[in-house]
Amino acid sequence: MDRLPPLRLLATFETVTRLGTMREASARLNVTLPAVSQALKSLEEHAGAELFDRSTRPARLTDAGEILARATREGLGQIASALEDIRAMHGQEERHVTVACTLGMATYWLMPRLHDFYAANPEITVNVQAPATDLPNLAPGIDIAVRYGTGGWREGQTLKLFDEIICPVGTPALIARLQAEGVGLDRAHLIHVRSPLAQHWAGWVDYLAARGIERARLSGQSLNNYVQATQAAQEGRGLMLGWRSITEGVVSDGALAKWPEGAVDFGTAYYVTSATRLSESGQCFLDWLTGQARIVRETDA
Repeated sequence: MDRLPPLRLLATFETVTRLGTMREASARLNVTLPAVSQALKSLEEHAGAELFDRSTRPARLTDAGEILARATREGLGQIASALEDIRAMHGQEERHVTVACTLGMATYWLMPRLHDFYAANPEITVNVQAPATDLPNLAPGIDIAVRYGTGGWREGQTLKLFDEIICPVGTPALIARLQAEGVGLDRAHLIHVRSPLAQHWAGWVDYLAARGIERARLSGQSLNNYVQATQAAQEGRGLMLGWRSITEGVVSDGALAKWPEGAVDFGTAYYVTSATRLSESGQCFLDWLTGQARIVRETDA
């Protein structure tokens, strides 16, 4: 660390390079002009090179000065970001809630509803994380995990949000055409979600077996997540397996439609697991989340 100059020298240097002149920097830093000049000279001595070409007015950065200016901006920027993170973790954590959920759940169910939460709680920030594994856990730094399955998680406290229902969906035009042509699920073009990280979700094989539908081939377009699959379905490229948490909104908007009498309940649901000790903001978000799930359940009634 003794290779680094005092931080005040770097801060002065960054201010000068950002504002363009030593005079403006002295005013911003509330120090005298000679103090700024001396700080820059001390920094040059430490660097072993001239940082400014003083033959011009105002002085311009030398090549060495450009290198240090770039590094100083990046370094001080990282320090500022780190301090923001620390403030969020200590002393201000009461106003932050971190939620982990699947990418599809975040994109199509949670994020579209968050404006309602912010309208009532503008002072609380909700950080949403979608782990690449598609299996959200109540890990350190995560206050609440919203996840799909059959329950039985042991950490924290778990509540059931709503039952998950599966039903093929496609554009209204595509479904109308298939119905008019007498094409059923045994021959319709399918959109698959196939990923080593999403094997806990039922696929077309499971769905067709549950419905007792035989199909010679399961060929069709394969994608690795439900966000891509939903986009492909909206473009009319085939039928995808729609999940309430993912496609209910676009079905309500009319962008997609459900296959007639195609719903199947696999006995799975969405659950929310929360830390045993939640902050006041965390409890506020949990109460709101369970309220949103209650609306979903009441729609079924």
